[in-house]
Amino acid sequence: MPTRPHRSRTLLLSTALVLAVAASVSACSDSGSDEPGSQNGSTPAGGLASQKLDWSNCKAPDDAQGGGTAPSPLPGGTEWQCATMKAPLDWDRPDGDTLDLALVRAKTSAKDKDQRIGSLIFNFGGPGGSGVSTLPAFGDSYETLRKRYDLVSFDPRGVGRSSPVTCLDDEQLDDFFQADSTPDDAAERADLMKRTKQFNNACEKNSGTVLPQVATTDAARDMDLMRQVLGDEKLHYMGISYGTELGGVYAHLFPDKVGRAVFDAVVDPTQNAEQGSLGQAKGFQLALDNYAEACTATTEECPVGSDPEDVKKRIADLLASLDKKPLPADGERKLTQSAALNGIAQSLYSEDFWEYLTQGLEDAYDGDGRILLALSDSMTGRNLNGSYSNLQAANIAINCADDKPRYTEADVREKLPEFRKASPVFGDFLAWGLLSCTDWPVSGAAEHPDVSAEGSAPIVVIGNTGDPATPYEGARQMARALGKGVGIEITYKGQGHGAYDSGNACVRKAVDGYLLNGTVPQSGTVCS
Repeated sequence: MPTRPHRSRTLLLSTALVLAVAASVSACSDSGSDEPGSQNGSTPAGGLASQKLDWSNCKAPDDAQGGGTAPSPLPGGTEWQCATMKAPLDWDRPDGDTLDLALVRAKTSAKDKDQRIGSLIFNFGGPGGSGVSTLPAFGDSYETLRKRYDLVSFDPRGVGRSSPVTCLDDEQLDDFFQADSTPDDAAERADLMKRTKQFNNACEKNSGTVLPQVATTDAARDMDLMRQVLGDEKLHYMGISYGTELGGVYAHLFPDKVGRAVFDAVVDPTQNAEQGSLGQAKGFQLALDNYAEACTATTEECPVGSDPEDVKKRIADLLASLDKKPLPADGERKLTQSAALNGIAQSLYSEDFWEYLTQGLEDAYDGDGRILLALSDSMTGRNLNGSYSNLQAANIAINCADDKPRYTEADVREKLPEFRKASPVFGDFLAWGLLSCTDWPVSGAAEHPDVSAEGSAPIVVIGNTGDPATPYEGARQMARALGKGVGIEITYKGQGHGAYDSGNACVRKAVDGYLLNGTVPQSGTVCS
């Protein structure tokens, strides 16, 4: 089963750390107080809406969250605090069994209580990314927003410390992610189908109780409970990548509870799994084209090609050779074609990582696969100690709970020409990734999410023209689907996955102005 590129901000975190080569990961730390929740919200959850959270020093993130150590305090000494919130296991039975959701926060820097708006809840995407690990790691990026908000994030159900989905063990995952994900003949296709079934059977065996309960609608209801427990009348929210889909589903379910919300790196809510994967094929190919053009235009001599077409030809030749003979990389581990595809895709999530792609390719052409394998490890959630986070398991479980279509080998073979046309490099990889939910033990919910949100407060929707994982067109589709007067579209002419964290002054001004002051930006604003 190929590893489909995620729609996740957390990838940027893990890549940066792995490529530090002597990396360390941040997570969370320290003290707190109880705050009463409101019982006047819109989600029936028995008595859970009035639960009090016991905020205390965070532990270092466990392997499922990505590993690492506790984070340093924020500027001014504010410590990160963690707590556990109980939510219904099955939202159709809110008085039944519960599960625990891991939360993290940094309290507002506002000195005057009248300046505090409430909590700003973040979801960084995936699906499958640990918010408890990611928010503290990028806390400095959101320090301006802490002037009026407590910054809050969480591990969604099935993720990290929140009843994590588990499938294969670490040794099995090493083999799984190295295996051929772009079969060339009947034997290789049969092997891919066999591995997909083994993975899915392992998920059912190890996490059968939680698998039916990890859909995005369940996570949205969790957020409404969170809103109540945190004591907020409205949900103030920043969703990034898959977090935009989660936010859209929340707005559909609870339009009257939406406060100030921003969607960045926007998932197209009108697409099914096939259309989304085809869009990613086009998006990653565009990002690779942009990388090739930049390398050959801005350096005196691009070390991985003489012109853009030469760069892409050499990459294609490398991938073809790896299909036959992997390169030495990390100890006994080798750089296979699948790992190289993952590594190249991973490096395209941010323009800042293009230099690592250049070095990784240059090394690979010299017979050394270590950097591309490190990038691949970031994509697959492999920690520096050889363990894996549950990013991939949760990603597949949530996608399969959401997506109704189930594709067959014949379906993929029929669609291959269209995918190859969209991307000579990533087409096969993403087409075969459609088999991820084949034989999945839980039925998918719908062809695509419903995000119509009549009556909601305005939601700022930002699309990045160079985004590989959530192509730019998704922002316009999201703004339209949310409804007239709800979706406020902003265009960022840039590279990489997302806009706010690019540091672009125009984007920051628009987002900060809305979240901090309630100033709704002009729909159609273009930032470059």
